[in-house]
Parts: sequence; C-alpha cells; structure tokens
Amino acid sequence: MRYVDEYFDDLSLTSPNVKRRVYVASDDPSVIKDTRSKYPNYEVLGDPDIAKSAAPATRYSDSALKGIIADIHFLSLTDYLVCTFSSQVCRIAYEVMQTMHPDASSAFHSLDDIYYYDGQSSHNQRARFDHVPRSGSNEMALTKGDIIGIAANHWNGYSKGVNKRTRQSALYPSYKAEDVVVTADCPSYEEVRLNSKSDSIPDIANHKRDVLSNSLERENKVT
Repeated sequence: MRYVDEYFDDLSLTSPNVKRRVYVASDDPSVIKDTRSKYPNYEVLGDPDIAKSAAPATRYSDSALKGIIADIHFLSLTDYLVCTFSSQVCRIAYEVMQTMHPDASSAFHSLDDIYYYDGQSSHNQRARFDHVPRSGSNEMALTKGDIIGIAANHWNGYSKGVNKRTRQSALYPSYKAEDVVVTADCPSYEEVRLNSKSDSIPDIANHKRDVLSNSLERENKVT
C-alpha cells in the first residue's frame, strides 16, 4: 500500500477531502480482509468470492472467467494502478484504462516489470546525457545519443539494458535515457471529398435503426 498512500498523499494537496478508496484484486481472499483490517482509513472494494474462484484449482471455471473480467473492468476504471506488470491481468487493465482517458500512460506504479506485450517490437531508449560509470560498479558508459535496448527498470533509479553501440549489457541511470518513439506516416486522404452531410460521417443512430428494422422484416417473413 506504500504507493497507494503516496498517490493519495499527493492528491490530498489539491483535494484535501478526497475519499481514500481502493479496489483490491487478488487470487487470495484473505488479502481483501487483511487490507480492510490494516487500513481502516480506506474504503476497500473487492469481492472475496472472485478472489476465491481465481485460485489455481478453480481458475478455469465459468465463475472464475466472469470474476477476472469483472476485476479487469473495475481496475481499468481506477485513477491509478498499483500492480505488477508481469501480470497479464494488470497489463490488460492498464491497456483498457488507456481507452478512457486522453493519456493515462503514467497513471500506474508497477512493482516489477516495465510495460510490455508479447510480440512487441524492440523497446529502445536514447541516451539524453553522457554517463561515466562509477569505479567498480556494474554501469555502462553512455554517450549522448546512444541507443539502448532496455531490459528492465529496477525502480531504484537504475535500469538495465544493452548499449547497441558498445554491445555492453549493464546498468544505467534511468533519468539519463528516454523512450524512442517510432512514428509512421499516416495519409490524410485528401482525395476524399466530403461535400454534403450524406457524404460525411454516417448517422449511427439511423444506421442501427435501419439494421434493426431490416432484421424484424426478415423475421416476420420467416414466421
């Protein structure tokens, strides 16, 4: 709960009357009970039955499937996620969260891995500053502009990666590198002209009504 406390402590500086509320998702029902006992100043939300169904012996049941979907849904509705990005549940909740905000990319604290997904392209960073390793340390030398293939963030001020210029695998100060954003040209389709309302964005409501009407007509003919 350390990082949950930190989030609400920061939030209380601008919203002193904010309710401290946390949603707990786990495969151990006792975690929810313990959280309620140890943190009486929090409103703790969570369903012990969902946690119970997520146990290894029952996690492939229909009830467990419904439970994990519910957990992911409610986690995605939070303002800040504290979880382990090594967990697929955590990463899915984080991904769904992105669809609900203009930018929620920093609304998390991972207790282990950085964000990733299976099959992703290389995650590279670019050195913002030079770095001279301390004597006897497992740190890499950096020259501004070096490309680093990041392997992990140790969340102690250092990350680990491979300097693609020197091929050295070692630690480096996290703040001295930034993500390389890979962009792609996106055509504007200037040749497509929108001259009238009928040529512009379709009326979704009318479209749904027409689809429903056609379906009812077909059903009436069948009956």
